Amino acid sequence: MKTTALIEKGDDGTFGIFTPDLQHTIIGEGSTVAEAKTDFENSVNEMLASYTELKKEIPAELQKLQFEYKYDLASLFNQYDFINVSKFAHLAGINASLMRQYKSGNQYISETQLSKIEEAIHKIASEMAAIKLI
Repeated sequence: MKTTALIEKGDDGTFGIFTPDLQHTIIGEGSTVAEAKTDFENSVNEMLASYTELKKEIPAELQKLQFEYKYDLASLFNQYDFINVSKFAHLAGINASLMRQYKSGNQYISETQLSKIEEAIHKIASEMAAIKLI
C-alpha cells in the first residue's frame, strides 16, 4: 500500500516523520532528515516484526507499505544540502533572503510561493534527468 510520510522540522530543530493517512502510528525522529528516515524505517520494521512475533495477522494497511515522502522546506534543504539556497531562490524567482527565512521555518509560505518552489524543483529534476555524460 502506498501512503504519505510527512517530514517536518520541529521547533526544537530536530526532524520528524509521520504518516497522517494510517490508523497505525508510525513515527521517526532525528537530528537530520537521514537520521529521521532511518528511525522511521526501524519503526516500520519493528511494528511488522511485533505482529509476526505475536503470530498476528498484519493489518491490510501495513502490508506491502510504500511511502511517498513529502517535505517541508527546512527538511528538503536538509536532505538535499548540496542545493545552494540563494541560487535556488533566484531560479524560483524568490528573494534569497525570504527563501532563507522559509528554509529556517521563520516565515509563512503562501500557496503561490510554494507552487513557485515546486515548479523550480521539478524544472531542475527534469534538466538533471536529461543530462548525458561523456
